[in-house]
Amino acid sequence: MSVISWQEFQNVDLRVGTIVAVEDFPEARKPAYKVSVDFGSEIGFKRTSAQITVNYSKSQLLGRQIIGVVNFPAKQIGPFQSEFLIVGFHKEDESVVLAVPDSSVPNGTKLA
Repeated sequence: MSVISWQEFQNVDLRVGTIVAVEDFPEARKPAYKVSVDFGSEIGFKRTSAQITVNYSKSQLLGRQIIGVVNFPAKQIGPFQSEFLIVGFHKEDESVVLAVPDSSVPNGTKLA
């Protein structure tokens, strides 16, 4: 593990957003969803692909708040352009558990 400076950490823009749409992503190499998130008026709506199908159904994700890195450059994933990264943790089986706020906060709130 390498050590980073406080300034480097501050450059990572982690924001809260609410999932507003979830679609299957059958073209993905590994099972994934296409996820649309509302990050509030400053950032707006962004889309990403997320390999979170093992622990979450589409209906469980709708309306849920998540944390995302919103200042990565867009990344082409097959026919889909991912605009941010949803953050989570790998379990022993390599499935992902989302990192989420434990109570509701306004969309777009930056991680303190």
